[in-house]
Order: sequence, then structure tokens, then C-alpha cells
Amino acid sequence: MALVLLPGLNNLIEDISEEKKLPPAVVEAALREALLKGYERYRRTLYLGISEDPFEEDYFSNFDVGLDLEEEGYRVLASKIIVEEIESEDHQIALAEVQQVAEDAQIGDTVVLDVTPEKDDFGRMAASTTKQVLAQKLRDQQRRMIQEEFADLEDPVLTSRVIRFERQSVIMAVSSGLGRPEVEAELPRRDQLPNDNYRANATFKVFLKEVSEIARRGPQLFVSRSNAGLVVYLFENEVPEIQEGSVRIVAVAREANPPSRSVGPRTKVAVDSVEREVDPVGACIGARGSRIQQVVNELRGEKIDVIRWSPDPGQYIANSLSPARVEMVRLVDPEGQHAHVLVPPDQLSLAIGREGQNVRLAARLTGWKIDIKNATEYDQVSEDAVVSELVAQRQEEEALQAEAESRLEAEQALRAEEDARLRELYPLPEDEDGYEEEVEAEADYTEEVSAEEVSPEAEELAAEVEDGAAEAEEGSPEADAEAEIGTTDGAR
Repeated sequence: MALVLLPGLNNLIEDISEEKKLPPAVVEAALREALLKGYERYRRTLYLGISEDPFEEDYFSNFDVGLDLEEEGYRVLASKIIVEEIESEDHQIALAEVQQVAEDAQIGDTVVLDVTPEKDDFGRMAASTTKQVLAQKLRDQQRRMIQEEFADLEDPVLTSRVIRFERQSVIMAVSSGLGRPEVEAELPRRDQLPNDNYRANATFKVFLKEVSEIARRGPQLFVSRSNAGLVVYLFENEVPEIQEGSVRIVAVAREANPPSRSVGPRTKVAVDSVEREVDPVGACIGARGSRIQQVVNELRGEKIDVIRWSPDPGQYIANSLSPARVEMVRLVDPEGQHAHVLVPPDQLSLAIGREGQNVRLAARLTGWKIDIKNATEYDQVSEDAVVSELVAQRQEEEALQAEAESRLEAEQALRAEEDARLRELYPLPEDEDGYEEEVEAEADYTEEVSAEEVSPEAEELAAEVEDGAAEAEEGSPEADAEAEIGTTDGAR
């Protein structure tokens, strides 16, 4: 068959490559696969209305499409095995036929033949399939490149721009670096800040939460404004001592979306200094609060407490309850990390915080269970008795858990011993010498008819394939029917 010409093929590939930000080789591969799917559809339409589709799912696995960029066209090629008697004309060819052009041909050899249909026979249905598959393949390649581009970013905080809204999510445009094209990322409702005003084209700093593979959608970027990593990043950029390593952030506890609207977002940050003469809290706050104010402004007024970390749990817990003043911290159960914090009556509500937010964040920051107690009413004897009961209950639960784990390990050991005995009596095939286990994995390709708009270049490229079908149909009263049922002379 002759080469099917696609005038302007090189320019179209370059235009699609520039528009989609894809390498030309990737566009060529997508076009070859789309044309191959179009050829499959062309072959199947020949049987529409006549008989059932005789082709199995992997029937066309030996077919390929070759692009000729110099002459700007394509060919459909089929790899066929040389046999004595032909059982499948699409997969085999007779030895006698091959020996007419190659006398040294032998049975079992493979030859590649040109099976390109005439452009006028390709049909509108096949051209439509080519257009749909090409658009889908280009989208798949774009998403795959997005996943590779963002998966290993050293800096997980990106500058984003609001594009649109979908249900309760905000769709934002982000870029992985200078000169890189913008891609879409989703900011779910649970990762938004209550004080943010997400209007069109507004810019925000966002934390790249994950690059997730979603069925039928491909790789998707999910960003967050409530992640604690965003707070760490902002402090690292505002505090030179953190960049130099003389001050380090030990822990962060953040409640960006409080359970009640009456409570605003709040964060506690524990910092420590490597150098004794450096004040870590003062370095993070800055002169007259200039440094921490920059962080607060980026987080739209979120309250931030910077406290000093201490290796002493009691001192660390007392610091974490800032700005409340603490009289005493009793580590009533160090093993279970349970502490009683005694505060003056006038500091009780401040230590607990509105709806318990302050003590809740302090517990998350330190990892200790904290009970706030009124220092004037605290009865140490009765409290110790209650704690002793709690400790005994905890120890009993731990003993039961350890016993259950021990019993499970014993049962697993007995089961493994029994399995070994049975395999010795009745060997499995994989235990015999020379046995090789083969695993075949098949991925079904599902054609997705997308409602997304196809690029003008892809439309023009598909139109070149479709023009031949339209020309062949002109002047024939039965043209539309023949395009659907494939009643051509070749089919008969």
C-alpha cells in the first residue's frame, strides 16, 4: 500500500509539542498509538451489521504504525510469521509467497508487511477514534510528566494562584520552578484556612501534600494551607538563624481548622538553640515581632506561640502552656507520659484555653497527657490514689496486650511448623527442581471519550485522516450506511 500522506505533519507535531509542553518524541509515540487504535476501529467496522466482531482483545498486538516525517505520512505495518499453511492471514504468511521475493526465507521467520488501507477507506468512525485516543494519550503523558516533575521536589512549598472552584475544593495553578509551565493542583476543603479569601487570581503559599494516582484521572497534585510543614517553611525563610543551623525547630502542633467557629486557628512551635548565646525564641520573633509578623500575615492572622524546648519534660510542659503561668508540673506517670499541671486560679482558663485549645495543642506538642489543676484546691493524696488506679489499669491492659501478642506468635509458629510438615509430605510444584513460576499481567485499555476540548492542532491532524473518508462518501446515496456497516467490496 502507498504511504498515507498527512501534509504539515512536522509542523503539527511541533505545535502540539509546544502547546502541551511535551517532547516531540512523546507526541510522535502518542500519534502512532492513536493511528493504530484508529486502524483497529476501521477493521472492526467492516463487520458491523454483518457478523459478530471476530477480533480478540490482543488480536492486533503484532501491528504497528510507522511515521515518515520526511514525506509526512504514515504506514500500518504487520509482523507475520512464515508458515507452511496459513491459519490467520493477519498473523501468518505462506512460505511459498515469501520465497518469491526472498529465496532464503525459512519457516518460523518473521517478516514485516505494509497493510495500510487506502485513505478513502479509513472511515469517519476510525478517524473519530484516532482523534479521541490522541487527545487522551496527550493528557496521559502530561499527567505522567507532572507526577515525575513534582514527586521529588526538594522544596515542597509552592506559590499558587486561584483558577476556579469545584464543589468545595479550590483549583490552583502551581509551578515547580522558574520557567516551568503552570499545572493545576487541588486544595481540598479540609486543607483550607478559615481566614483565607479564595478569590480569582489571588496568590497563596501552599504545601505540596501529595502527588496521587487517581483512577481515570491520572496523577493529581494535592496542596494544603493547613499543613504544619507550611509553618516550618515560613519560619525557615524569615529566620536566618534557622537557615544557618544555630536555631532548630523541634516540634510543631497546629490546629488550622478548629472544631468550633468561635475558636480561631492557632499554632505552637517549639524551638531550641545549638549555640548557648543565641536566644531561639527571640530569634524567631524578631525585633518588635517583625519576623513572626511576616509568618502571621502569610497565614492570614493565625495566632502563633513560639516556646522554648527543654530536655526536662516538666519544664517543657510548663513552657508549652504559654502564655499561662504555671506553678508546678507533677509527672504522676512518667512511663505513661501523664502529668498534672498546677496553675493559680486566675490562670486556669488561660491555661486551658477557649474550648480547651491551648492545653490540647500543648499535649500534641509535648506528647504528654496534661491535666490542668487548680493549685489552691489540689489534693495530692486523693489525686495520687486516682493516678495509681489508672496506672494499674494501664499496666493490666499492657499485660493483656503482651499476652495476646505472645499467643499469636505461638500460633503462627505452630502453623508454620505444620505447613512445613505438610509440604514435606505433599510437595508443591514450586518446591520441585526445574519449576519456574510465570506471572502474566495484563492491563486493559479503556477508551475514554472525554468531554475536554481537543487542541486545534490535534483537531487539524485528525481532520487530515478524516478528509479521505468524507471525500469517498460524496456523491453516493448509500454512503452514510456504508460508513456504519462497512459493506465495501473489500469486506464482501
